[in-house]
Amino acid sequence: QVRLVESGGGLVQPGGSLRLSCVASGFTFGRFAMQWHRQAPGKERELVAGISSTGSNRKYADSVKGRFTISRDNTKNTVYLQMNSLEAEDTAVYYCMAIMLDVNYWGQGTQVTVSS
Repeated sequence: QVRLVESGGGLVQPGGSLRLSCVASGFTFGRFAMQWHRQAPGKERELVAGISSTGSNRKYADSVKGRFTISRDNTKNTVYLQMNSLEAEDTAVYYCMAIMLDVNYWGQGTQVTVSS
């Protein structure tokens, strides 16, 4: 059974940091590229960051460049999103996704709220 389980969300003040984790099981993690997406209330889901299967290539949305870092540990079947200098606009549910060709799997999401 394929599972992607996100954790690490919560309430943080503006300027603070959080690290999200997504643990995968039920598929060959090291063959899949991984992405983090987010969806804020009333908005469409958007791609935040992506990382290739080996970790050699990464990409970021312009809105998070320089603040967020995506990484992965294929020995632990885990992808991370380090989020620094958080802003109120970063408030959203964050989802991890595994993708390989036309196959993709989604996690259930973790809430991140940035507020004073």
